[in-house]
Amino acid sequence: MNGVITVGMADYKTATAPELLLTAGLGSCIGICIHDPVLKVGGMAHIMLPTANGSLGGNPAKYADTALELLLKEISSMGANKSRLRAKMAGGAQMFSFPGKPPVLKIGDRNAEAVEQELKKHKIPLLVADVGGSFGRTIHFDVGTGELRIRTINHGEKVV
Repeated sequence: MNGVITVGMADYKTATAPELLLTAGLGSCIGICIHDPVLKVGGMAHIMLPTANGSLGGNPAKYADTALELLLKEISSMGANKSRLRAKMAGGAQMFSFPGKPPVLKIGDRNAEAVEQELKKHKIPLLVADVGGSFGRTIHFDVGTGELRIRTINHGEKVV
């Protein structure tokens, strides 16, 4: 079995083939996976909120804008070529709703949109987005193959 590196909430990690990156408990959070298919290096961030909004201090890995910046910097320092980077993401569910009330802040949607905007800004193609719904996800990302395995409760497992 390949080495599995666990990425916690508001965290990011990088890996080289044949290592796998894993994050569990993606509800409204987004798991963003980026990799260089030639060098076979990559990383994953478990993003909780769309933007740091200039907040200083705290954990920059918590926000789409600052976490992606950190992840790209680290992957580049491993030798990855920015023009070859590819991305896949999962999560962004609407986990809580109350009858007769509008969905609370739609944080899952906002997280997914923020990640997409950051990827566009950095000109990184988003190959797969498995987002939305009202169920949590656990993801495994193979930086060697770029394969993303998405497990959901009551919705099975798929590989993209």
